[in-house]
Amino acid sequence: MRIKILDAASQDLIDGYRFYEKQAEGLGAYFLNTLFSDIDSLKLYGGIHTIYFEKYHRLLSKRFPFAIYYRIEENVILVYAVLDCRKNPAWLRNRLE
Repeated sequence: MRIKILDAASQDLIDGYRFYEKQAEGLGAYFLNTLFSDIDSLKLYGGIHTIYFEKYHRLLSKRFPFAIYYRIEENVILVYAVLDCRKNPAWLRNRLE
């Protein structure tokens, strides 16, 4: 299966990188490596995650408080968002709609 990271999700990753890089030098790169590893795991485990907001599967990152929201369409995993789980659930729902 192919994985496609949509523009909004790419921007989420950039925003997360900037946030963590401000915390400590090198932490932003570690954040990206971790999240890309989590996204790559979807090749094996895509589709097994619980569905949230009625249409997105949600994969929780193993090291950071982030969730990867994705859908599977025609043998392609589309990553729609990579969002901070510490945000208000109403904000998360609005962001995904």
